[in-house]
Amino acid sequence: MDGTLIGEIGTGLCVFLGFEQADTMAQTGRMAERICHYRVFADEAGRMNRSLVDTGGGLLLVPNFTLAADTGKGTRASFTPAAGPQSAAQLFASLHSHSAALLGRQVAGGRFGASMQVELVNDGPVTFTLACK
Repeated sequence: MDGTLIGEIGTGLCVFLGFEQADTMAQTGRMAERICHYRVFADEAGRMNRSLVDTGGGLLLVPNFTLAADTGKGTRASFTPAAGPQSAAQLFASLHSHSAALLGRQVAGGRFGASMQVELVNDGPVTFTLACK
């Protein structure tokens, strides 16, 4: 960590991405669609009915291999399910590219394989796990 600001957004979504060995390039397009069109922002009635596409909000994609950890046994995570670094980097780049194309604007991204400090303000009790299986 050298103190360099890599990416930032205002109101929008901060998405932590973990890729597993079985994940494919074909899935990145579908995941980008889900992220960009997932209705998590309030409409005029206060219901979660608007997406990034609807609101024009920002998108920050953060690669985080620890999300693919197996924590089912013991007191130490196993990273056996996680995609290897080369494969995961390609999947991350593909998802980033698909997301930017869907939104028609720049998408902020973390640096793959870097030790990053991520700051966020979670506006409301809303956190989701999305998976493309």
